[in-house]
Formats: sequence, structure tokens, C-alpha cells
Amino acid sequence: MAASGEAGRQWQEEVAAVVVVGSCMTDLVSLTPRLPKTGETIHGHKFFIGFGGKGANQCVQAARLGARTSMVCKVGKDSFGNDYIENLKQNDISTEFAYQTEDAATGTASIIVNKEGQNIIVIVAGANLLLNTKDLREATDVIRRAKVMICQLEVTPATSLEALTMAHSSGGPECIGVTKHVSQRTWAEEKKTKESSWVLWWIMKTLFNPAPATADLDSRFYTLSDVFCCNESEAEILTGLAVSSPADAGTAALVLLERGCQVVIITLGAEGCVMLSKTEPVPKFIPTEKVKAVDTTP
Repeated sequence: MAASGEAGRQWQEEVAAVVVVGSCMTDLVSLTPRLPKTGETIHGHKFFIGFGGKGANQCVQAARLGARTSMVCKVGKDSFGNDYIENLKQNDISTEFAYQTEDAATGTASIIVNKEGQNIIVIVAGANLLLNTKDLREATDVIRRAKVMICQLEVTPATSLEALTMAHSSGGPECIGVTKHVSQRTWAEEKKTKESSWVLWWIMKTLFNPAPATADLDSRFYTLSDVFCCNESEAEILTGLAVSSPADAGTAALVLLERGCQVVIITLGAEGCVMLSKTEPVPKFIPTEKVKAVDTTP
């Protein structure tokens, strides 16, 4: 039994994985003293090319926090795409399902950032919009083996919805022989059976970031999201309610919770966030420590 327990712990550590199905954007960033007005040309003081996209940003952050990560994405078969895949590898992210296509350019984001860290952004999604169900099916195994899967809306809503559906089809009991190499699934607990096998109970958690938000978001996104995380602007679009304070955010979060989410988090920028859940439905405001913003680009 001791040997089996040791094998179980080793297996659990190996599959502590986060899978992100989402976007990769090459950021074209200009730093300026202030943001230009409509029709105005101003001088900037610095330009650089970086790696962004909501999906990739989330994946890189998870990797830097120590999680084993995999990115399911699509970039162009161009210099930006080649550089992007290399950057993911340098961040210890699996690129087995980082696809390249000749049918569209790598997604780009043109970003202007002022001295206060505020920004304006124009994105051209490009190859991100070509990530499709066929690509997801090829990545089925890595998706089903993850502890957490994260999606956003910088790929097509249909693709994100399919990924969340796949994630929710994972999970349940599985009997595995004591000496058998176990398939990589996450578990909540393990129990010994009469046949001296182990029953692994795994739970896939889904986190959905509805950005960019749309007012007519498919209702299934709410019910398929274990954690539904949006900012105040997105919450306004989704609920039709004004969100300008933690109290407003709590009201909007309750609306989202009623649509089927398990946990709702509304971020409030420098103010912090408000969260609630099915088990704790009273909105809780969590303030943040004040810092000087360098760049608020998501």
C-alpha cells in the first residue's frame, strides 16, 4: 500500500497541469506621454514588439507560478508565429498543440500606453479565429488530463464553448491496477477497492474569461464555467448594469451567478475585486495593495 501511495503522489505531481485554449497576439507597443485624441498625431518615446494575447498571457503566468502548462492555439506560418512558438517554449509551455496556418497572419495588437500605464488597443485576431473543433479534438488527451482549463473570447466563441464542453465531459471514477502506469487525470481523492486497485476521482475545473465581452453571450458559457472572471466593463456589457463601485460589482455578480456560474469574480482594476459563489452567495470585496501601474494591458 505504501508503494502504491508513493506512485499516486508522483503521478499527481506529474499531471498538475493547466491547459489554456486561447489567443496569441504579437504586441506592437508604443509608449507615449499621453494618449492621442481622435485624428491627432503625437510623438512617442519608445517602441517594442512583445508577446501577448489574453490566452497566452494567462498560460505564461501559470507557468511562471510553477504549473505544468500547455497552450492550445493557432498562429500564422510567419515570422511572428515562429517567434511566438519559440517564446512559449522558453517559458516552459508545451507547444504540442500550438498550430501554425498559412491561411491567416499571426494575431496582432497595436497598443499605445501613456505615462500612467493607461492604454488603447486595436487587435486583429488573424490566425486565432481559425482555431477550430478539429484542432481541439487533436488535443483531447491533453485537455482531459488537466486540472484546470482556461478559455477566453479572443478565439471564436464556438471554439471556446467546445473546449469548455470537452472539459466538462472529463472527470469521474477510474479503476487502475496498483502497479499499472496510470493515465494522467486530476483527482479529488483516491480509494482502495476490494480488487486491490485504486479508484481515482478527478475533477476538471474550468475558468472562463469573457473578454472581449458580448451582450448576447451564449447561456452555456455560464453553466460550463466553474469560475467566471470578468472586469467591470465586461460585467456592464453582460448584465446591462452600471458597475462603478464594489457594491455595483456585487449586484452584477449576483446576476451572473443566477445564470449558472459556480464562482463569479469581477475585477475592479486598482480597487481589487468582488467575488461570490453558489456556496457563499454574499458578495465579498477584496481590496488590492496599491502599486504604481507600469502597463495595464491584459
